[in-house]
Amino acid sequence: MDFTRRGLLLGLGAVGLAACNNAVGSRGPERIDARVDATLRALYQQYPGTTQLREKASGILVMPLVTEAGLGLGGAYGRGALRVNDATVDYYSTTRASAGLQIGAQQYAHVLFFMTEDALQNFRRSPGWTAGANVEYAIPEGGETLTAETLTSTSPVIAVIFGQSGLRAGATVEGTKYSRIIP
Repeated sequence: MDFTRRGLLLGLGAVGLAACNNAVGSRGPERIDARVDATLRALYQQYPGTTQLREKASGILVMPLVTEAGLGLGGAYGRGALRVNDATVDYYSTTRASAGLQIGAQQYAHVLFFMTEDALQNFRRSPGWTAGANVEYAIPEGGETLTAETLTSTSPVIAVIFGQSGLRAGATVEGTKYSRIIP
């Protein structure tokens, strides 16, 4: 066999491109959708009042598993899906960095209910939407049920955080960045 540098470079380039996972043909979307379905079933079963939020919402972003850890410096990461009319329209990742007095790790799920079409469109148009003061929390960390104020809230985005486990206290979405991904 006669090898040339050009042939070797082309061969290595092809192998390199094949090794890059651009998600075409991957099972990433199916895996995320299955986790989103399971998360929503658990949410509606554990907190039946959230079905009223679902019925009023223009869209729902579901992050089935967010892992957060910190020791002085911390961070969080998760992947999920945006659903409009019960159909997945996009996939997103969530990231968050933090610094300060912190130690531990936890995992949790969170769901953002976009209660107005404007809030949903602002989220979808943003290249990297960051949750801020315009987010209202529907279920406190203690896990109490939804209140009438939450269901009649005029907040454009309502967050539900649940399923917390780990050795780190508290979970919020403030300062969390959401970016569209191709799983």
